[in-house]
Amino acid sequence: PSGRPRPGTPAASPALFGVVQGAQHEDLRRRAARDLAGLEVDGTRFDGFGIGGAIEKENLATIVGWVTDELPEDRPRHLLGIGEPDDLFAAVEAGADTFDCVGPSRVARSSRVYTADGRENLLVAASRRRFEPIEDGCDCYTCAHYTRAYLHHLFKAKEYVAATLTTIHNERYVVRLVDRMRGAIEDGTFDDLRDETLGRIAASR
Repeated sequence: PSGRPRPGTPAASPALFGVVQGAQHEDLRRRAARDLAGLEVDGTRFDGFGIGGAIEKENLATIVGWVTDELPEDRPRHLLGIGEPDDLFAAVEAGADTFDCVGPSRVARSSRVYTADGRENLLVAASRRRFEPIEDGCDCYTCAHYTRAYLHHLFKAKEYVAATLTTIHNERYVVRLVDRMRGAIEDGTFDDLRDETLGRIAASR
């Protein structure tokens, strides 16, 4: 939830979101969205809406589209548990505004990091002598201070700080990506950014 104050409440009060469920079923998703959008208690409605529950990856855009079709456009739509680059693009195209996901930290704990060329594993032998940041041009704390070789050493030594440092990088990667997506929406180049980003990831596989 955002920090936007609700009408008639102190400025520090959090916003209240209603979460739309319904799994893969269009009728349930649409009904839940309509009912939550129309719900009012003592003159107060939800400040925004979450889209949660089981969502099949291949149908993500379709399911999000069902929900956003039914929700008011003047309130934010938050997608729960989604964080991979291709999912973010699909969800934004379908009308989602914000996201949260444990994915960046979960994969970081297993030595995997996000880059413009897709996810890479710092535990591979080649990382031992790569005295360079995870990704050139990344402005995160980890890339500014540590090399792939040192991070490889930390994981090999089973140092807990390895997961912390790679999480910092992965979280920053996601924030930078959605910042670019926002800018691309504003200047009309969203499709170009999507094709360039996902095409580069696909080419590296």
